[in-house]
Amino acid sequence: MAPKVFELCLFIFLVFLVLPLSSHANPSDPTAEKPPPFEFIKHLQGCHKGQNVKGLHHLKTYLEHFGYLNYGHSPNQTHANDDDFDNLLESAIKTYQLNYHLKATGIVDTQTVSKMMMSRCGVPDIINGTSSMRTGKKRHHRSHNTLHTVSHYSFFHGNLRWPLSQTHLTYGFLRGTTSQAISAVSRAFNKWDSATHFTFSQAQDYRNANLKISFHRRDHGDGHPFDGAGGTLAHASPPTGTGNFHYDADESWSVGAVPGSIDMETVALHEIGHLLGLGHSSVENAIMYPSLTSGMTKGLHGDDVQGIKVLYNQ
Repeated sequence: MAPKVFELCLFIFLVFLVLPLSSHANPSDPTAEKPPPFEFIKHLQGCHKGQNVKGLHHLKTYLEHFGYLNYGHSPNQTHANDDDFDNLLESAIKTYQLNYHLKATGIVDTQTVSKMMMSRCGVPDIINGTSSMRTGKKRHHRSHNTLHTVSHYSFFHGNLRWPLSQTHLTYGFLRGTTSQAISAVSRAFNKWDSATHFTFSQAQDYRNANLKISFHRRDHGDGHPFDGAGGTLAHASPPTGTGNFHYDADESWSVGAVPGSIDMETVALHEIGHLLGLGHSSVENAIMYPSLTSGMTKGLHGDDVQGIKVLYNQ
């Protein structure tokens, strides 16, 4: 009888020992896989003005972050954090659709959802109240007797740029940056070097470089926190004396076109454009187009080079 009692007690003890371990295995794990930051947009497909749909306040935050929505100067400020699809939200979505050459319905349709869910640069498309990404000059061509206007590059508000006399800029990497990343970014600088009046060289001291490149996660102290894998890829500052270019370290980075990963050199080409003064372009093949599909690479486009030449009176 005693051995059976002992076995029963041992069994109960083991059950209580294992239960706490299993109950904490996944829910509280901070490293557990999370959905991509823009995944919520998929569940808002079909939303339109007049509706109240759970999660619309997240879409308002998204559009505010990228410059399309601002309740601060609106009499409808109370709608900034609710789920009401109001006139201001409809207008913001129409502007977004125009920028991305979509039909301006003001409805969160399939094509709009697809664009919004793409990984992209963290720099806003619209800065300080400009109406679109299409603020540069326009070129025209005729096809079948119809005049077409092709949108171009844009600049930061105030046409921020480096002094015309400062044609050589140095760049540096925060200690710990991998050799692969350094090589990828250096190649990107070489491509801008060949296509513009600028020359670039790597500084030995990161602190003294005109342009500083580094990798960060989430909140990294510059007021523009990253959001984890699959959202904003990187961001860079306009020409203001010292340029900062930050990669989101949570992304899956690669050298070249690797399925499911983001090419470091392609993103560097884009962010260097910001460092030189370019805003976003609505030309999809331009390097300054805001979004990037994983597994692809891009190079400089004539639109990007023309934008720099116009900005610096070349």
